[in-house]
Amino acid sequence: MAAQIAVLDTGGQYCHLIARKIRELGVSSEVFASETPLEQLRHVRGIVISGGPSSVYDEGSPTMESAVLAAGIPVLGICYGQQLITHLLGGTVKPGTKGEYGLALLDLAVADSPLLAGVTDHQQVWMSHKDKVAVPPPGFSVLASTSTCETAAIENRALKMYGVQFHPEVVHSTEGMRILSNFLFDIVGCEKDWSPGERVELVKQQIRDRVGDRKVFFFVSGGVDSTVAFMLCLEALGGDHVRGVYVDTGLMREGETEFVRQTFAGLGLVRIEDAAEEFLGALEGIREPELKRHIIGEQFVKIQERIIDEIGLLNGKWILGQGTIYPDTIESGGTAKAATIKTHHNRVPGIQKLMEAGLIVEPLADFYKDEVRTIGRELCLAPQLLDRHPFPGPGLAIRCLCADEDLHVQRVPDGYLVPVRSVGVQGDFRTYAPVLAIDAFPTVASRLQDQATELVNRTSGVNRVIARVAAREPLEHLRVFASTITHGRVDLLREADAVVRQMSAESGFDKDVWQFPVILIPVGAGEARDSVVLRPIQSVDGMTADSVSMPDELLHAMAERLMAIPEIAAVFYDLTHKPPGTIEWE
Repeated sequence: MAAQIAVLDTGGQYCHLIARKIRELGVSSEVFASETPLEQLRHVRGIVISGGPSSVYDEGSPTMESAVLAAGIPVLGICYGQQLITHLLGGTVKPGTKGEYGLALLDLAVADSPLLAGVTDHQQVWMSHKDKVAVPPPGFSVLASTSTCETAAIENRALKMYGVQFHPEVVHSTEGMRILSNFLFDIVGCEKDWSPGERVELVKQQIRDRVGDRKVFFFVSGGVDSTVAFMLCLEALGGDHVRGVYVDTGLMREGETEFVRQTFAGLGLVRIEDAAEEFLGALEGIREPELKRHIIGEQFVKIQERIIDEIGLLNGKWILGQGTIYPDTIESGGTAKAATIKTHHNRVPGIQKLMEAGLIVEPLADFYKDEVRTIGRELCLAPQLLDRHPFPGPGLAIRCLCADEDLHVQRVPDGYLVPVRSVGVQGDFRTYAPVLAIDAFPTVASRLQDQATELVNRTSGVNRVIARVAAREPLEHLRVFASTITHGRVDLLREADAVVRQMSAESGFDKDVWQFPVILIPVGAGEARDSVVLRPIQSVDGMTADSVSMPDELLHAMAERLMAIPEIAAVFYDLTHKPPGTIEWE
């Protein structure tokens, strides 16, 4: 069956998500490269052009055949897609005076646009851009604006051609699905032809087709993704064809190994491998986050090779199974024009070589976290497993930040510049920048998250804002200490993480958030050389996220418990949404 909608990929973080959201509305969709010739697109009823990290006026930036825009097929351009339509049809795209990352309010300029039908004024939308349309193409009119973008939506109704600077496909655009629905049904005239039913059986058949007469060897972590992938292969292939190993890297949370042991005890198919010294030894002296991720991924490959050799599986009949989900791929720069935000451990060169050799099976590679949980429920997995917060494959290594040299915290107009760098995603690009700290307790009523968004948008060179919860010294007395990953720092982070997890569970706060990373940063004074950052967030699929406020009483109590640990100098609260900050700091 030919898809009704073509999504043209210009390298955006959310390209695949657009196709998914269209299918959720009951319409078949397929992702194509942006340069796909018209002859291969004549069958579609409508086209959506994705966002992307490039600028339309840069040499080599993604483009498309002008003939596609002249073919009479209805088109919706999203973010870079709107800019590309403008550029190709004679309008003007220019860098904005400042970027716009995160929440914005949409002010409608017209009341009768078919694209925005039913959308009320001042609706929340999600932005992630630096460039913007300065002058729409001839024949186009402006439909809406935000406080920093005068051309947040444009249309040429006669050509059935539309553009939006914001991202309707992400959950934080409150009327985004209505806008997509308006385009699909009222403008394009699509018919419902897609159902997500029988998804599990389809995935099982794909596993059987991929694996053939071979067997599957899995690394399981006890997390949702790897466990669901493991169980899918188990049901598709049978117990004689699936084996697993859990590797204790020394970078796991308190009690994690025992949880995995109990989870898989009834299956008898998973062995426990203690490799803490191997991983921590390989990370000795390493500070840079991408290098950490590469080293950890390659260590998993080495252990896999060793175990396969030990148990006599070098007979060409085994392949590696992984619980990779789609955000892992796109953040690792897994499509032709996508920027690398962070390389996930299941996308390092050693794994890529196995993929090229056809020795990898990834049942969940096209799914998002919420979809994986739905599949897990269809497999009747226990809620205590499916409802667990996500935990990164590299473990505590990417939550234990390091620094190259001793540096002082600097007073700047809006707060304190903390020279510890974290990873962000701004305009579909990776950023690696210092953190801005503000000296204000983040009460629920203060909604400092709103202030944080504005601070990032107007402050050059930062991608994250944190607030002081408690500190042994005034912020101006704190400094960054040269540091690496050590047993002692990992143990300190594990202890702090255990405190946060326990108090979150006892209070029920863990049910109010999607994930709650705890980060150790080398910021302190005197003998206390590390601080803790709390990062509770809410998300649906991990592609975008909101910083969540914690009840004041709980936050005070949690800070008191953490500050009772002598090695901790301060407790901070991460106020940053995604974008501009990634969920994990590294």
